[in-house]
Amino acid sequence: MGMKLTSLRGFYSTPTAKRLSVPHGPGGKCGRRPCHPVSREDSSHYRAQGSRQPAGRGRQSLRPGRGPGREGASAAGWAGGKEGKGRGEEAGQGLAPTPAGGRERGAAPRGGRARGRGLLLSSSDLSPALGPALCPVLITRDARRNQPCSTACRRRLPADEMSGKGSVVLAYSGGLDTSCILVWLKEQGYDVIAYLANVGQKEDFEEARKKALKLGARKVFIEDVSKEFVEEFVWPAIQSSALYEDRYLLGTSLARPCIARKQVEIAQQEGAKYVSHGATGKGNDQIRFELTCYSLAPQIKVIAPWRMPEFYNRFQGRNDLMEYAKRHGIPVPVTPKNPWSMDENLMHISYEAGILENPKNQAPPGLYTKTQDPAKAPNSPDILEIEFKKGVPVKVTNVRDGTTHSTALELFLYLNEVAGKHGVGRIDIVENRFIGMKSRGIYETPAGTILYHAHLDIEAFTMDREVRKIKQGLGLKFAELVYTGFWHSPECEFVRHCIAKSQEHVEGKVRVSVFKGQVYILGRESPLSLYNEELVSMNVQGHYEPADATGFININSLRLKEYHRLQSKVTAT
Repeated sequence: MGMKLTSLRGFYSTPTAKRLSVPHGPGGKCGRRPCHPVSREDSSHYRAQGSRQPAGRGRQSLRPGRGPGREGASAAGWAGGKEGKGRGEEAGQGLAPTPAGGRERGAAPRGGRARGRGLLLSSSDLSPALGPALCPVLITRDARRNQPCSTACRRRLPADEMSGKGSVVLAYSGGLDTSCILVWLKEQGYDVIAYLANVGQKEDFEEARKKALKLGARKVFIEDVSKEFVEEFVWPAIQSSALYEDRYLLGTSLARPCIARKQVEIAQQEGAKYVSHGATGKGNDQIRFELTCYSLAPQIKVIAPWRMPEFYNRFQGRNDLMEYAKRHGIPVPVTPKNPWSMDENLMHISYEAGILENPKNQAPPGLYTKTQDPAKAPNSPDILEIEFKKGVPVKVTNVRDGTTHSTALELFLYLNEVAGKHGVGRIDIVENRFIGMKSRGIYETPAGTILYHAHLDIEAFTMDREVRKIKQGLGLKFAELVYTGFWHSPECEFVRHCIAKSQEHVEGKVRVSVFKGQVYILGRESPLSLYNEELVSMNVQGHYEPADATGFININSLRLKEYHRLQSKVTAT
């Protein structure tokens, strides 16, 4: 077997040649003379194969030879040289393995000069690290002494240059959309790196890894970000008492910047120019992912297939994706009997699409997975004591059985378990997407619902009234910014800072009852409470003088009297 190599004329003037032919430093075997991809030592090999040997003695250029292979290709073309055609060859054909004496065309990335018939390069002349596939490093030898150069001279090109269009880090879930997108990106010529974030979803991550590799991913990263998701994203939402449009606890919205942040880190680590995701062109997630990516890596390029005509014209909907998956042997968990979309993390699980798109349709009984039907929940409640410091839960104790958890992740998982068995946290809503349309979503947020009620109670117990009014407005703004994808914006950073300041004295314990879909507050205590039992008591006068209330009422009534005096004049006329 041999390697067919044609016209190297001008090869050493290319950027690739400069990378491949580098002078040795002190101690090198070839002194100041550059290393050559092909050496004089190989001349006997060329003669044996019926090819011309390199011209001159140790010259840095090789003339095109005539060998038994018919359709040659250029190393300059492989390296991205000037595009051209020659004797029936397509532009951009380049270096490719072919049997000695074979007549196969060697395909290569576009951009090469493909002229003439070629020299044959023995596969034994390749760097051992390359394996059977051809790499830019052909071989580096001392042209004067016919000895291999040191491995320091063997320079690899970046992965982006070795693949067709470059490397892309795909936010991969293993579901229908991203599995099909992975295969589609491969079809388009991208080198795909799959990235799966563990944000607490129920997932066989090893099986997902195998699936991604089977579908053609070059690498698979499975990153456990569940702890940072709770501590850096969920806790600020609890502190702010964030609700979007009075009901949505932002489970998906909070997870997206966490997932995208790690995706950007991997892209930078791998030298990938692109990131990609499976978010639709009608939803909020595309905005959340991409605003995070552009905030953290302004130079990054995003491939959003669901906004690309060549993709969405080919796949009109989920049925087309399922047909594509079937044709390409892509195993997916979605079937025509259960076509809604699901997205899960530690905070919640969401359901949308399919039969749920008609807001009149009731959710099927088997839809819910994170919470039990409240009617079938236990007939006795769980009593929990939740301790807060600076507005963050730091400990949970089950009063009935003494179970205690004090680390963020364990605490949150335990609350999910207790709330789930009692059917706490279900909502079915129609919300306003940032993109401008209304959508129907069904959510299960068990632990988040308990913490929302408990935090609200301890905050009201410890926070000044006027500060709390301002903080409520900040909480609304925070919810809006998170929902619309502006987690990394300067205004969101400012709001988070202000909310954290407001939580400095939000400390204490709240006792709650979790029972058949409801969370009931049973009591609270705090060393920093602004509640004064003696002052408020109906049985003790304390330092409060009831007569003072007369002047207070008179002052506040003045504005009302003046307003209605004016109204009476308007009515009389």
